[in-house]
Amino acid sequence: MAGPELTPVAPADAREGDAAALQAFLDKWRARWPEWPIAEVFVPAAERPRALAWAALVQELGDAAWGGADPRPGLAKLGWWQEELRGWERGVRRHPLGLSLLRTGAPWGVLAAALDSLPGTRERPGDAAEAFDQLAPFARAAAAVEGALFGAAPGREADHGPLSAWLLLSRFTHDNDAHIPLTLLASAGSGDPRQAWTAELRQRWPGAASSSRPRRIWTALARGRLDAADPGQPLSGWSTLWRAWKAARV
Repeated sequence: MAGPELTPVAPADAREGDAAALQAFLDKWRARWPEWPIAEVFVPAAERPRALAWAALVQELGDAAWGGADPRPGLAKLGWWQEELRGWERGVRRHPLGLSLLRTGAPWGVLAAALDSLPGTRERPGDAAEAFDQLAPFARAAAAVEGALFGAAPGREADHGPLSAWLLLSRFTHDNDAHIPLTLLASAGSGDPRQAWTAELRQRWPGAASSSRPRRIWTALARGRLDAADPGQPLSGWSTLWRAWKAARV
């Protein structure tokens, strides 16, 4: 089913900027994932700025798709990002995130096209399988970009499973329960459907390790949050260190 038309409107932080403007944008990611200053030590130093910028971009696209009670501002942002990513395909940028990401060739046009699928993911899925299926077009495109950014082996198809799982976990940070499948809402009764959904996600969590070290670490952190009492809360320093170290060694 085709989603709503994406009408471009520039986000407030989509300004041509210097390093300070980029830093302010990256702080939005750090605020939500305060584990990263500990975990990033296991990422090669040369890749850290690119990894942080990529994570911030994916978070921005997710926030546009799922944030707020009114979907229209987010749709406008997705439309703007669609134009921006098509510009990156041609080597032209406006947003400060391009300072870190545009230097590396990646299929930005494929990701831009996949943004058409994100508005539909705002709708509550019928069951857990549908929750993953809804994200598959965007996750495949994002995984292809990620493979290019972090040196996936040529000809190897990017695995979108870890990225899909991370995206589903990230929805716990939004102030609604639209990500919880209908079947779990119905079966929870007087219980907490969030707990039922975390249990279901644990069962469906992808077992295969990503070829990208940053993705392996992000997935490990997300799984750690899923195993904790509240998936929206950060891990302790020791838990972060242990999980990031294990993920980097795979």
